[in-house]
Amino acid sequence: MKPEQAERFFIEELFNKTQDKNILKEEKLEEVDKLTGDASTRRYYRIFTNNDSFVVSLDNPFDGEIEKHPFLGVQKFLAQNRIKVPEIIDHNLSRGYLLQEDLGNATLLQHISGINSTQEEFDTYKIIIDQLLELHRIPKTAIENSNLFQLKFDHQKYMDETRFTFKYFFNFFNKITDEGMIKDFENLFDPIMARLASQKMVITHRDFHSRNIMVKNGKFIFIDFQDARWGIPQYDLVSLLEDCYYDLKEENRQKLKRYYFDNLDPSIHGQKNFAEFEALYCDMAIQRVFKAVGSFCYIYNWRKDDRYLKYIGFAMEKIRRIMMDNSKYSELKTKLYQNYYAN
Repeated sequence: MKPEQAERFFIEELFNKTQDKNILKEEKLEEVDKLTGDASTRRYYRIFTNNDSFVVSLDNPFDGEIEKHPFLGVQKFLAQNRIKVPEIIDHNLSRGYLLQEDLGNATLLQHISGINSTQEEFDTYKIIIDQLLELHRIPKTAIENSNLFQLKFDHQKYMDETRFTFKYFFNFFNKITDEGMIKDFENLFDPIMARLASQKMVITHRDFHSRNIMVKNGKFIFIDFQDARWGIPQYDLVSLLEDCYYDLKEENRQKLKRYYFDNLDPSIHGQKNFAEFEALYCDMAIQRVFKAVGSFCYIYNWRKDDRYLKYIGFAMEKIRRIMMDNSKYSELKTKLYQNYYAN
């Protein structure tokens, strides 16, 4: 029996157990379709019944407390704090099974493909920024009392992510193996990571881009939030506005950045003025986009999935744009692009 066929039988079995709990009792399972996976190891299926459709996520078994499950615990916490996330209908965590609301196929990325004006693009992103502000305004006490979020973006984590890109972009993709050169790059990136790690933190979604925001009935719903952790507010803002999948119009990027800053209390982000906020935004954009380049290369190197290769050039030019005309990045920019353009 093929693995995919075995998973279909597995889904049918657990759906029947859902009905044994008097959940979806009137539904009759008719079809199971495998969905295209994301960059994670989770597998997704859409199941069709006589009345509706649902999504099943299959992941590694989990034997801990429900409240501490990396997806279910965070989903419950976010929903309680008025963040729009998918409804969880049933679960069997010991077998890695989650039955969720079907949000359809329309991601924000697909939705904006039909946008034809700068104003419409701004209005769409402003709605999402308002929801992001709600996430970042969740009180620190509520976050700490949840006991869900023990991890944070500290200096070590930022540098580990940077080294990840050194490995998969420099070593495997560009065939740069000179250890002395890699050490020079590490020394040049280190001050950026130190500045980021010294700032006040909020709970960040962790992967807040246009493929992780679904559009259903005119509402924007966040998905793939299970890796949420402490980080600076600019982390999510950069993920959205400097998205490697979509080139937001520059005037909208600047307006949305300013809108976010003006509507988040300074006691949360900790910067004295917009110039300080923007300087950290640039640091964050370099770190975040450079890490994305590493992820794209990793996916290709280890999974032979070439769907993400087309975003590498766009991401690298985005980093160059951010570094341009900023003296604190001049040495890093010169060294980085001398190597990038030579390969």
